[in-house]
Amino acid sequence: MLESNAEIVSHGSPVVVPPTLTRQRIALKRILINDYCGHAFPVELSRELAGRGHDVLHVYSADDLSPRGDLLAGSNDPSTFLVEGLSLGEPFRKYSLFKRRQQERTYGELMCRRIDAFRPDVVIASNNPLEAQNRIATYCQDRAIPFIYWLQDIHSDAIKSILSQRSLALGAVIGTWYEWMEKRLLRNAAHIVAIAENFIPRLDTWKIPRAKVSVIENWAPKDKIHVTPSDNAWRRARRLTDKRVALYTGTIGLKHNPNLLLAAAEAFAAEADVQVVVVSEGKYADYLKEEAARRRLTNLTVLPFQPFESYGDVLASGDVLIAMIEPDAAFYSVPSKVLSYLCSGRPIVLAADKRNLAATILQRCGAGKVVDPRDAAGFVAAIRHYLCNAMLRHEAGALGRDYADKMFDVSVIADRFEQIFQKARIEE
Repeated sequence: MLESNAEIVSHGSPVVVPPTLTRQRIALKRILINDYCGHAFPVELSRELAGRGHDVLHVYSADDLSPRGDLLAGSNDPSTFLVEGLSLGEPFRKYSLFKRRQQERTYGELMCRRIDAFRPDVVIASNNPLEAQNRIATYCQDRAIPFIYWLQDIHSDAIKSILSQRSLALGAVIGTWYEWMEKRLLRNAAHIVAIAENFIPRLDTWKIPRAKVSVIENWAPKDKIHVTPSDNAWRRARRLTDKRVALYTGTIGLKHNPNLLLAAAEAFAAEADVQVVVVSEGKYADYLKEEAARRRLTNLTVLPFQPFESYGDVLASGDVLIAMIEPDAAFYSVPSKVLSYLCSGRPIVLAADKRNLAATILQRCGAGKVVDPRDAAGFVAAIRHYLCNAMLRHEAGALGRDYADKMFDVSVIADRFEQIFQKARIEE
């Protein structure tokens, strides 16, 4: 049970804000939102806030290899909305421990320069590597700029898990250092927006005051991802019109198991009308291409990330949409691609621990199946369950879209963020 002074904000529960905040709302003007990955939902928040009259600078890493949201300012956007991508001018060395650390610090320095030039009233930062987040938070603290930590992952848990696979000693030593850093950053933040209540017990053990924590679950831009026919230009261009398609789109990294996708392709290899389509880039996407060629899996197609304007057609081309997250990542990360999947009105198969937030949402709304990520046979069986029954596909997809329509109202979400920004400024 949460203490009474906690401010836990999830979809469907209101934020309790002192009356003084309403009176002072107009004072908030300049907001800097930094989402390292350039995802679709944070930039939707930035647009909504700019539409309310705030001057909003939305900054992302131009070097991060991940699916992007609508990051181009258009003629219909308010003049108070600006988007910038920051680049190091060199490829990001994701798998080089020491070079990556250096580059993360450099990115943090670039962000500090943008903060200095923009002079925001409040900064909210999301998905940054800890070295970058540390630079940004320290800069804001030194200049009395309220810094809000948008907690998407428990990074130190991820670092411990990944490095321990190389060396238990390395994982323990470096992981402990980053845990200390992450804990200090969270304690010093003006406010924390956590994306799942699952993070609350960890914040409790780190003695983070509950009154400075709000929970706002991630969402997807439902007004830009529509339920559209599967027979679309994107699908026709890839010669998929006569196929039943199991589609994965998004990053494949250390917390994902690409072998599940290979297992699916192998299981359906004898069925000429089934195609496994993967839309991704990077080391593990290359691995899938190489393995598909080596194993002669012509039913596995790997494509690069697609522009956001075609994202709806990409999702609509899938008869079933698939996602996965490794067991040890289930408590420090949430696969946000599942939220976009919900908007598309397609059934979803997720390989994840059932206690992961994305798994909880699927089970809550009935939009798909959740299987143990170690159960490749169960993963394949769940995909087959939908590929073989159009009625089941329609029912699950409709439930997913209904959930998105009810829960992904950006105007309601922006109200909550505005209130948090005001509270952080007053308490600062």
